[in-house]
Amino acid sequence: MRSRYSAYVLGDESYLLATWHESKRPSRLNLDAERQTKWLGLKVINAIEDQVHNEGMVEFVARYKVNGKAHRLHEASHFVRENGVWFYVDGEIKE
Repeated sequence: MRSRYSAYVLGDESYLLATWHESKRPSRLNLDAERQTKWLGLKVINAIEDQVHNEGMVEFVARYKVNGKAHRLHEASHFVRENGVWFYVDGEIKE
């Protein structure tokens, strides 16, 4: 999760796509349109790993600003592990 957050901060689309599970991976991201986003921090709230099913969940809050206005993204991200590598599948936005 932290590496994907860092990739968003750096605008590293290739890393984000490479760590996105192929079943849900978009063909491309529009990070250029998000260049005005200033990421301010990441707080991991909870992380759960199911070793039997090779699945995991990370709940986090990411803070950012767009055009000077503060926002926060609270999400529970779902991951799967294949051949020892974790992939982002999808996320559920929390209110």
